[in-house]
Amino acid sequence: MNTILKITALSLILVLTSCKKETKTEEPKEKVIEMTTPFGTMYLWLFKETPLHRANFLKLADEGFYNNTTFHRIIPNFMIQGGDPNSKDADPNNDGSGGPGYTIPAEIKANITHDKGRLAAARTANPAKASSGSQFYIVADKNGTKSLNGEYTVYGEVFSGLNVIDSIVKQKRNANDRPNTDIKMQVKVIEKSLSELKSTYNYTPTF
Repeated sequence: MNTILKITALSLILVLTSCKKETKTEEPKEKVIEMTTPFGTMYLWLFKETPLHRANFLKLADEGFYNNTTFHRIIPNFMIQGGDPNSKDADPNNDGSGGPGYTIPAEIKANITHDKGRLAAARTANPAKASSGSQFYIVADKNGTKSLNGEYTVYGEVFSGLNVIDSIVKQKRNANDRPNTDIKMQVKVIEKSLSELKSTYNYTPTF
């Protein structure tokens, strides 16, 4: 009887050990921004080196703050700008002057420059270079905009959908660089593992 019990116990231990070895640790997910426009969808990585701006954008996106706002300013060979809640209303004259009611301290990094596809915070003139709480721009110049380095916080980049920027920036606009037709966006947070970013988009975050 004792022999049978020992054999049964040993078998159970072997089964449990085998199951434990086969258990794989699931790769953690990273938060990514999905920005859908009439011209296609862009996917953006928010830099962890600029934690205040990253956290703020994720918060606003989760709340639906950016949904139905527009790219209210477009300048060829320069940038496309959006994120103003005023752009949701019917008055085009107040576009560019709105926000959530606060600013974000500057997180300007010398090693993070204005390359094409980079996401940066718009701001009004202020000595501390504090950023708008919601307005942003995306660099459209293929050569980047070096003149803005050190002046504005760059806190993310488009890693898929650069062609969408090209389509938006060439739309017809008025004398104030506002598109003649509203270019609305839907913005949400999705989750992808680093392996998924690499396999699906051939993208590995640098910052």
